[in-house]
Amino acid sequence: MTSPAPDIVALDRIAVQESLRVVELAQEADWERDTPCTGWTLRRLVAHMAAQHYGFAAAAQGAGSEAAYWREPEDMSEPGRTYRVAATVVLTAFAEPAVAEREFVLPELGGAFPGRMALGFHFIDYVVHAWDVAATLGVGLDLPGHVLDSAVTIARLVPTDPAGRGPGFAFAPILDVPAGAGPLDEALRLLGRAPEKWPLTRADRPEPNIQSQRGLSGG
Repeated sequence: MTSPAPDIVALDRIAVQESLRVVELAQEADWERDTPCTGWTLRRLVAHMAAQHYGFAAAAQGAGSEAAYWREPEDMSEPGRTYRVAATVVLTAFAEPAVAEREFVLPELGGAFPGRMALGFHFIDYVVHAWDVAATLGVGLDLPGHVLDSAVTIARLVPTDPAGRGPGFAFAPILDVPAGAGPLDEALRLLGRAPEKWPLTRADRPEPNIQSQRGLSGG
């Protein structure tokens, strides 16, 4: 008897909420820090993350082909607030009934995709981007084991052709996965991140705004 497919909407919600939690730990001096995304400061990374939320939300509602939805916000003077709004928009869109059964037009990926596959793309992107932010700040990432196991499963399916990896693409070239690597490290290395270069050891961060976290769709 086969196991039921994991709830990709629920998995994605957890990843997005964790990405928001770590973004909201950033202080004013952090926004110009370098990130694991070469050439991007934390401010630019969060702008990209917000744009992807708006684009995927539009795709869930049949408007993914409209370029305006995929543009990075022009005003990034308050990155945390900007990101919270974008995260709420995408979680609200993904909470609509039968969203996984829809077709998503994703121009950056070359066309239309079944909803479940598109949600998988978004999910793995936000597991990785949540780590990118945590790594930039040096704080821990809090994702449950079943979420990381699902992330590894999807990461193993991402094409490894060097022609589709590197600058200008979603992920860097694949890195070797050492024996005994945990699921987060494996997923990151399969998608071109080098976790050993960005240790999550700093503990000098304030607690996130727990009250605001409760306001997220599905939270």
